[in-house]
Amino acid sequence: MSILPLVRAEVRQLRAYDAAEQVDNTIRLNANESPHVSSTGVFRRPLNRYPEVRPQQLQSRMAKRFGCADDQILVTRGSSEAIDLIIRSFCRAGEDHIVTPTPAFSMYRHYATIQGAGVIEVPGLAERDFAVEVDALLEACSETTKVLFVCSPNNPTGTPLPRADLLRLLDERKATSAIVVDEAYIEFGRQHSAIELLHAYPNLLVLRTLSKALGFAGARCGAAIGAREIIACLSAVQAPYALATPVVECVEDALDERQLRTAAKGVDRIITERSRLMKAIAHLRFVSKVWPSEANFFLVRVDDAIALIEHCKSHNILLRYFGGDLSDCIRITVGSKSDNDILLAALDEFGKH
Repeated sequence: MSILPLVRAEVRQLRAYDAAEQVDNTIRLNANESPHVSSTGVFRRPLNRYPEVRPQQLQSRMAKRFGCADDQILVTRGSSEAIDLIIRSFCRAGEDHIVTPTPAFSMYRHYATIQGAGVIEVPGLAERDFAVEVDALLEACSETTKVLFVCSPNNPTGTPLPRADLLRLLDERKATSAIVVDEAYIEFGRQHSAIELLHAYPNLLVLRTLSKALGFAGARCGAAIGAREIIACLSAVQAPYALATPVVECVEDALDERQLRTAAKGVDRIITERSRLMKAIAHLRFVSKVWPSEANFFLVRVDDAIALIEHCKSHNILLRYFGGDLSDCIRITVGSKSDNDILLAALDEFGKH
């Protein structure tokens, strides 16, 4: 059963921006564009012309990479924009709300707050590797729960959501909530993408990004993937010409088969370094726990997180501190082998104080 009725009525009635027609090898006098081509940069498409409203070639390449149909994907400015579009499309200000585990990616709360939607956060248990409490998530849902977010592998804990738990969420909520699975870090783990479930679950939306495994964070390119009618609604909400021409061409090149093979080797190196770092750090006397991770980072519990953060900063090393329920924890991103060696030396020095 489709979750289209959950989309705000005004969004369902919205029509995408009717842009000026774009046809190759024509004299374009229909879009108020300058006839003068900028000499800045070298691109396949001239910068004096607007990009496509929705970049079709890029969309097809990303659909191929992620394993979905062209009309099941919306290319977005990073997966963060996709979060914003989903919340704005489903949640009426002051009436609807989202549910998410915690700790989790802070932008779910951020965009819900901007929209005026409520946020219910369900704590995971540190002693269970911050596993998502499915029973608690479902108990937190009501008739105004329009979106339920889960990040797998989760940020900042690095733990994946078991497939059985995801299936239960999808089955229990059916046409009452959109279930959004954020797979920003999935390439660093062993789990299959939830995209393979799209044919059976029209209430599923999957977020993907090129920022992590492909190393294109600066390009700001991601995607929302889901049922065709929902993707059409998100597209109607997204601004026209959302992706700039340089970004489109950059990412098209990044999705070349040769580049993808290079990126895959990079992922393998990060996974190897992750294992090395986690084993070495687990033996430090001021470290009480290193949580398992299937991401390009891992979470560590330490005796004095703030002192450790400041010590590393004095060595020009930046680690992530969250405070709150994670006040005794730091998140460490896996760097290059040389960067990781410098980190280990700094940690060893800290342990001798």
